[in-house]
Amino acid sequence: MEAPKQTPTSKAGDWRSYQRVILPPVRDLHLLDVALRNGAYTALEKILKEGWERKRLVDEVKASGLRGRGGAGFSTGLKWSFMPPDKPGQPRYLACNGDESEPGTFKDRQIFEYNPHLLFEGMMMGAYGIGAHTAYLYVRGEYADYISHMERELAKAYAKGLVGKNLFGTGWDCDIVIHKGAGAYICGEESSLMESLEGKRAYPRIKPPFPAQKGLWANPTTINNVETLACVPLIVHKGASWFAGLGAPKHPGPLLYGVSGHVNRPGVYEYPTGMLLTDLIYEVCGGIRGGKKLKAVVPGGSSVPVLTAEMCEGVTMDAESMRDGGSMLGTAGVLVMDEDVDMVSFLRRTTHFYHHESCGQCTPCREGTGWLEKLVTRIDEGEGNLRDLDLLISLCDNMEGRTVCALADAAAWPVRWTVTRFRSEFEAKCKPSLVPGGFVSPETLGEAVADPGYVLSD
Repeated sequence: MEAPKQTPTSKAGDWRSYQRVILPPVRDLHLLDVALRNGAYTALEKILKEGWERKRLVDEVKASGLRGRGGAGFSTGLKWSFMPPDKPGQPRYLACNGDESEPGTFKDRQIFEYNPHLLFEGMMMGAYGIGAHTAYLYVRGEYADYISHMERELAKAYAKGLVGKNLFGTGWDCDIVIHKGAGAYICGEESSLMESLEGKRAYPRIKPPFPAQKGLWANPTTINNVETLACVPLIVHKGASWFAGLGAPKHPGPLLYGVSGHVNRPGVYEYPTGMLLTDLIYEVCGGIRGGKKLKAVVPGGSSVPVLTAEMCEGVTMDAESMRDGGSMLGTAGVLVMDEDVDMVSFLRRTTHFYHHESCGQCTPCREGTGWLEKLVTRIDEGEGNLRDLDLLISLCDNMEGRTVCALADAAAWPVRWTVTRFRSEFEAKCKPSLVPGGFVSPETLGEAVADPGYVLSD
């Protein structure tokens, strides 16, 4: 007798009654005067005027359970604590990673556009926590309008004395520098970002040393994501216990879900972590457009493993559940695909992106991404063989974990898991073979075709 099926449960609590805090529904919140009326910079003022020790802020962020929102999901407070003790005359830096280039990810730009002062405040609080006095905001070059918009608002904050020298009369200084990238995906990797900030070609660095030991200009540096730093003022305002009690226990807090693809209401939605993926698709986003069936979901940006429709049942939007469900939360950029999607064509487009964006420093990535695209293209055009599917998996084996940064892994994972989980679609596009697997030997075919003059079309 089969056990009764359990109804999937959300970890997000009463998410339908949730009130937004990162992107609150306040008109013109991006303007400094409006932001000040709604509490901007008061968390920074509190820690400065009350004389918080740096360790107290780091411990508060640790207690909140805040984990990085840029893809890795590492503890933010723990990351801050890796910074070494102060050395007289040695500067240290905070870098904010706004190089939002992962396909399917578009949540940080909402903060740039609608609540930049929350980000500026979070950057200065992060700088305070690690003992830095300069914070760099690295933004992808394609976000030119957002960069101009933030530069105007940052100038207002400087004029008001909210950024710069002697903040709130406490003697503490902090500068913010907005740096425009040149449009390369690799700059989202933290060491490439630092190379780019230093004016060099954005090649990833070998680790160790890690940024906390030897970062920008060989000085201690911490790199955090935009959304991560935007959460810091909220933790001080509302308390670590509030943050820790919101959403999934092991991955708490508010989260920006960027949903695109074949849903009726695509967009960026703010809710607690731990929502059921199916609630996000069918209730928040209004279901699959045209009343069609769900086929596949990429739940965290293009580099994470794709989920089949069946695998989406019961999975919640937090790191642990996604890992157990066969994928990763990543950036919570959810790409939804309906029953009409050709998974081979989808993978072809994905492999083209990673081939184009490989920096070329490491041979397995430089050569491997090109071969992945060539093979998937050949299959998509009906010229592939069944053995090409196994060759794709073999290529992935020789790319993953064999390069300086994780771009090779990011390119290999979509291939490995799309081919594995939708293999029948790839087989259907391959040339027919006489035996499964595409390998033919004289023993298999018999003497009738063992003649040396017999040619099996490739």
